[in-house]
Amino acid sequence: MFEIKQNNTEIHEHAVYTTEEARDILRVSESTIKRLLKRGLLRANKVGGQYRILGKELLRIISPEFELGSEKAYLKVKKRVVDVINKWPG
Repeated sequence: MFEIKQNNTEIHEHAVYTTEEARDILRVSESTIKRLLKRGLLRANKVGGQYRILGKELLRIISPEFELGSEKAYLKVKKRVVDVINKWPG
């Protein structure tokens, strides 16, 4: 599990945050959060008309090392999936 303290708040990788909580953690304005979401720079899911942001997304924004680790894990899983698919009978 990956955690970082930002503004005396621990960001938990698997926790779910509201846009207001994310704004407070990142210390940005409401318009900045909206812009990050709209441009896809901060990924989120809409639940009941409101965005919910995973902690790993906040960590990705503030910690390039976390993003690099996630990318390596993704590529490893992708390779395994491609290998399995390539073994399927043609």
